[in-house]
Amino acid sequence: MKIVLGGTNICYLLLICSYPCAMTNVMNGDIGKQVFQRVADEQGILPLGCYYLGTRQVSLSEDKEIKTPADLNGINLRMPNSDAWVFLGKAMGANPTAIAFNDLYLALQTGTVDGQDNPLPTVQSAKFYEVQKSISLTNHLVDSVWPTINVNTWNKLTDTQKGWVMEAVEAGRKACDEQNLKTEAEVQDFLREKGLAIYEADVSAFAKHVLDTYLGDPISETWDKDLLNQIQSMA
Repeated sequence: MKIVLGGTNICYLLLICSYPCAMTNVMNGDIGKQVFQRVADEQGILPLGCYYLGTRQVSLSEDKEIKTPADLNGINLRMPNSDAWVFLGKAMGANPTAIAFNDLYLALQTGTVDGQDNPLPTVQSAKFYEVQKSISLTNHLVDSVWPTINVNTWNKLTDTQKGWVMEAVEAGRKACDEQNLKTEAEVQDFLREKGLAIYEADVSAFAKHVLDTYLGDPISETWDKDLLNQIQSMA
């Protein structure tokens, strides 16, 4: 989910929380409450929590281990069609190519791109394993989904009703997080059975390279650096 607040792109919150537990601690804690309130104030919708949707990994049409960002040099990596996503591909060290998701299978099959990034369950459901040979667990971005409510509707609820809603939201979050983590672990076995090689990337090397690239570019000029430091200390 990408939220723009006062000209500040805060989707980097999920870029620098490269593990599900870190994302949950940040987005479902005090920092998340501040972010959610800013969304409510500026856009009229109140996020009620942050659910774990999956962690994005790199898969390639060749059997190639991606250990560090240097290993992505020259790799045409499909990214979603937006400037923010394309910049992420560059920050990871790849040559990003913007392609719509519906066209991605054919692009992989024909060699238009060398690889793509998505959570592992997507590799399974979209059958990318049919045209892929390897996956490197880069953990470069944690995907999430935020249940929301209209602010006016929320303000009409009593405190008791709000408590009921939040109890349900938290129960849903736990169930969603546990199921998606379980599914990701099981999908690895499925993909290995399909013949894909799975490699462990140097996540710290990716985290440093990506963050340094963002901080060295004007894209981060509007970032809240104090907030960034808080998140880094928690991670």
